[in-house]
Amino acid sequence: MDYKGVIFDFNGTLFWDSEKHLEAWREFSKRLREHAFTDDEMREYMFGRTNEDIIAYLIGKKPSKEMVEKFAKEKEGVYREMCRKDPEHFHLAPYAVEFLNYLKENNIPRTIATMSEKDNVDFYIKEFNLANWFDLDKIVYSDGTIAGKPAPDIYQIAAKNLGLAPQECIVVEDAVSGIEAARRANIGKIVAIASMEPVELYEKIPAVSMIIKDFKEIQAIMAKGVAAK
Repeated sequence: MDYKGVIFDFNGTLFWDSEKHLEAWREFSKRLREHAFTDDEMREYMFGRTNEDIIAYLIGKKPSKEMVEKFAKEKEGVYREMCRKDPEHFHLAPYAVEFLNYLKENNIPRTIATMSEKDNVDFYIKEFNLANWFDLDKIVYSDGTIAGKPAPDIYQIAAKNLGLAPQECIVVEDAVSGIEAARRANIGKIVAIASMEPVELYEKIPAVSMIIKDFKEIQAIMAKGVAAK
């Protein structure tokens, strides 16, 4: 099969910011239940999930809309400020710009599917000039109507936005829940990027077709396997 398009998760994938999200959520975990997230809890209940999903897990029940909005805004504000104060690491992932330029030059359809909410997506669009590579109208983000990963909805929507069947798409993910979402969406090829987790974690997941450590490694398979539109 020729793969005709690429769908990127964003956090931990195109932007290696997982540690900042971890730090911010650990703080809010302490506020809500008096102890921080464990690493295993992060993988299972935070990565790829909506803010509502995360808060519900922390308090053990469905939160009110007002509670979600309050805590989410506080946490995301802290997170964005952390990004701004760390210019050394506030950039797209290694070789991401080169790979995005390759996709653009070859007219390969591409978009982003992220469970980040609009304030953060707008922040990324502005700070990283994402309009240079992406049609902003095709980016899929958490708008309160899309089920969090591992539900397949976000990747199904992203493929549709590209005018492609899920089977014609490559998804690049770092989160276990995101990989499962892509699998459930019947994505043709799932590429795991080991931005924070060890390669061994992904080797245990049958749905993963390829494991990379940066975007330099994926261009070769695109040159061979992706049909430019």
